[in-house]
Amino acid sequence: MNPIYHQAKFINSSPHLKDTPADEGLEIAFAGRSNAGKSSAINTLTRHTGLARISKTPGRTQMLNFFEISEQLRFVDLPGYGYAKVPLAVKQDWHKLMETYLTSRKSLCAIVLVMDIRHPLTEFDWQMVEWCEHSQLPLHILLTKADKLTYGAGKNTLLQVRRELKDMTVPLTIQLFSALKKVGVDEVHQALDQLFNPEQQVAETVEMATEAQEA
Repeated sequence: MNPIYHQAKFINSSPHLKDTPADEGLEIAFAGRSNAGKSSAINTLTRHTGLARISKTPGRTQMLNFFEISEQLRFVDLPGYGYAKVPLAVKQDWHKLMETYLTSRKSLCAIVLVMDIRHPLTEFDWQMVEWCEHSQLPLHILLTKADKLTYGAGKNTLLQVRRELKDMTVPLTIQLFSALKKVGVDEVHQALDQLFNPEQQVAETVEMATEAQEA
């Protein structure tokens, strides 16, 4: 477990790139279908119950939501896509916003792709996987809601997804995760450490977090 991620705080939400934080430092973006459990995952790994908004109506995340981990590290919650019952024009706006962010944001260093373990590798998921491959961007996949399956069934799905993505040329890691049961949190933290480059950014901020806790 890395306590730095417990320091996460909301910065701002923006429907346009012009209103986002300065494009510097490092960002990891969380992507996933509207009902995949993305907000729950962010809240669980940061230990902040209401950091990312959870709605009973999937698709309410319609903007880029930025969270500060440290001065140079951020999470970005991307708009959920593919499920929400909203007008086509709104979905097109979401898609354009995401595409613009993904292709132009220089501080973006990795993607965490959240998939419901019962419905992995949907059309949207494949679009994100292919985009990461095209952009040579590291990818970490969370198979969420693992508590909905037996341990054996969950492991089988994990192996199946790994087989389907075995030809990926970008750094790729996949894991089981349950926000409800707190399964896989330490593994997510380790993956984030790697994606954020632990030799430099994370090592320094962990030390700062430890000093702050001891003070």
